[in-house]
Amino acid sequence: MWRLRVLWLPRTFNLIHMFDLIIIGGGPAGYVAAERAGHKGLSVVLFEKKAMGGVCLNEGCIPTKTMLYSAKMYDNALHGDKYGVYSDNIRFDYAKIVARKNKVVRKLVAGVDAKMKLHQVTVVKGEAMIKGRSSGGIEVTCAGESYLGQNLLICTGSEAFVPSIPGLFEAGGIVLTNREILELKEQPTSLIIIGGGVIGMEFASLYNSIGTKVTVIEMLPEILGNNDFEISAMLRDIYSKKGIEFQLNAKVIKIDGNKVVFEKDGNTEIVEGENILVSVGRRAVTTGFGLENLNVELFKGGIKTDEKMCTNMPNVFAAGDVTGFSLLAHTASREAEVVVNNLTGGNDVMHYNAIPGVIYTNPEVAGVGETEASASAKGIDFRVAKLPMAYAGRFVAENEGGSGICKVLIGAKHGEVIGVHMLGNPASEMIYGACIAIEQEMTLTEMQKVVFPHPTVSEILKEVLFSF
Repeated sequence: MWRLRVLWLPRTFNLIHMFDLIIIGGGPAGYVAAERAGHKGLSVVLFEKKAMGGVCLNEGCIPTKTMLYSAKMYDNALHGDKYGVYSDNIRFDYAKIVARKNKVVRKLVAGVDAKMKLHQVTVVKGEAMIKGRSSGGIEVTCAGESYLGQNLLICTGSEAFVPSIPGLFEAGGIVLTNREILELKEQPTSLIIIGGGVIGMEFASLYNSIGTKVTVIEMLPEILGNNDFEISAMLRDIYSKKGIEFQLNAKVIKIDGNKVVFEKDGNTEIVEGENILVSVGRRAVTTGFGLENLNVELFKGGIKTDEKMCTNMPNVFAAGDVTGFSLLAHTASREAEVVVNNLTGGNDVMHYNAIPGVIYTNPEVAGVGETEASASAKGIDFRVAKLPMAYAGRFVAENEGGSGICKVLIGAKHGEVIGVHMLGNPASEMIYGACIAIEQEMTLTEMQKVVFPHPTVSEILKEVLFSF
């Protein structure tokens, strides 16, 4: 198969580059789709206006987890005496933490670039613009060049939602989003976080660990929104004891310089901080690249797709945050695989019932499938069992004085696993087992027959399974 076809149009004398697949956006959906498609022999062009890897690699998942790990190392060192380990003059270097974060990002971006070369993907750095559809395919332009593709995959991602709070823009550099806070050169002495969701709590964990005074303002009754309510409350209690101030059921009414004014219980209150992080969600990027020229249907702010990631327009697909459905990097990557598998002769569909969510606080939170609240709302009849993480010997050995919980939901009718939720390290590395169980519709009896390695924290799952 030709990797690249070139066409000269006599009328305009424009050079047209021909591809099997055009991809707009080089995030987890875009670069995974490009890699998979290139590997399967399709000619692919990928447009990225910033850096390969998208928000996740450059402004989200990777840089935050890199800094969170430094914070965890510092926190562990401070409390080494619990394990019989003592050291003097424990300190951290904020500038070095930031520098290491940047180094890690550069290394991984280079890795993505290398994969594109390996699979013969044409990468174009610049802003792509969809011009429309012709008899030759779907036309996209960039920097005066035209590209025609038989298929188009839109992976333009999401951006931080900045609410219209009075005084927010007037506060200038005091107010930060997830992008700006990662570029701070110095540690703030105090930080107000508007929004107690995943991003907000991860930054709260990071800065609390290194000594910043943190206040979290959340308009809902509990942090972490759609997560298991009991686990969210437990995590909040842990961090309250660590010094984070939580203001729940609080509505921000204005920002006055470095002060946040909010209403709570009928009263107006003020909290002051050196910086203010606005973390109230993200929204799909659907403008600025000519989407309107294809008449693609939108739904709830994102591009509407079916189970094969097809839009309402033929040969036009969407994957990742731009759908506005599941704003997670691993969801985006799987959606991209669905697109490529169907383009190359497969019959693949996207399932969302086993998408894990992880919050990289210390301790970590991880969950997959239904929560008690979501199952009840859907009218699902279920049974639930839970145990403290201390039922796993290794957790006790490695988490002196640490608390945690593992909760399992079983469908009452068929006995299948429908949800697993954990609080405790290393929940992020254990949850995949529950994902497999839910994806494969394993029953309680089948799960009880699985052999877990000993001693591992993952054995907590088996302990819970046998507690039904």
